[in-house]
Amino acid sequence: MFMEPVQYALGALSGGLVGMTLGLFGGGGSILAVPLMIYLVGVPSAHLAIGTSAVSVAVNAVTGLASHARNGTVKWRCAAIFSVAGVLGAFFGSSLGKALDGRHLLLLFAGLMLVVGALMFRRRQDVGDPAAACTRDNAPKVLGFGGGTGLLSGFFGIGGGFLIVPGLVASTGMPMINAIGSSLVAVTAFGMTTAISYALSGMVDWPLAFVFIVGGIVGGLGGSRAALLLEKRKGALNMLFALMIVVVAGYMVWRNLQGA
Repeated sequence: MFMEPVQYALGALSGGLVGMTLGLFGGGGSILAVPLMIYLVGVPSAHLAIGTSAVSVAVNAVTGLASHARNGTVKWRCAAIFSVAGVLGAFFGSSLGKALDGRHLLLLFAGLMLVVGALMFRRRQDVGDPAAACTRDNAPKVLGFGGGTGLLSGFFGIGGGFLIVPGLVASTGMPMINAIGSSLVAVTAFGMTTAISYALSGMVDWPLAFVFIVGGIVGGLGGSRAALLLEKRKGALNMLFALMIVVVAGYMVWRNLQGA
C-alpha cells in the first residue's frame, strides 16, 4: 500500500512512542500502535493496522528486552514457560481474529483494555516478592495464564504485554519491574506468531513497519531507563500502566461510536 511521505514520518514518530512504552511498561505497545496507525498515520484497514503493528511491536520488544536483560530484571524461566504456552494460544487467536469485522474487533479490544486497566489500578500498591520464581507448584498456573494471554494476544493482533504483565504478577507474585522485563520475551514470541499469520494473509504494510521499527528502537532505549527510575517509587509503574490503558481504551471507544 502506497502512502504519503508525511504518513511515514508520522509512522516513525508513532514508533518512537510505542518503543518507549514497551521499554517502560513491558507492554502496551500494541494498544498504542493499532490506534496510532489507524487514527494518526491513516491506515485504512483495521486488519492491516493490526498485522503491521504485530511485526513492529515484536521487533521493538527485542530492543527493550536487551536493555532489561542487561539490568538483570528478566526472570528467564518464568518468561520461557509463559511464552511456550502463549505461542500456541496466539496462533489460534489470530485465526479467529481475522474472521471478525475490523470495527467490532477494535471495540472488543477497547473493552478488554478497560477491564485490565481497572484491575491494575486496584493493585497499584502491591510491590510483589523479589524472590518469586516459577516452580512445579505454580507452573500449571503460569501455563494457564500464558495460554489464555496468548489466545487473546493473537485474537486482537497485539504483542500482549498489557495482558502478560498482569498475568505474570498474578501467577507468580513477582514485582512489577521483573514482570515488565520478563514480559518482553513473551511479547516478542506472541507478536512474531501473530505477525507471521497476518503476513501470510497479505495484511502487513512492510515500509510502514520498517519506519515504525526504527522509531521504536530509539524510544525503547529511553523507556527502559525510565522504568528503572520509576520502580523506586512505590506503585508509580502500576498506576501509570493502568492510566495509559484506560485513556487509550476510552479514546478508541469514542472514535468507534462517532463512526457508528
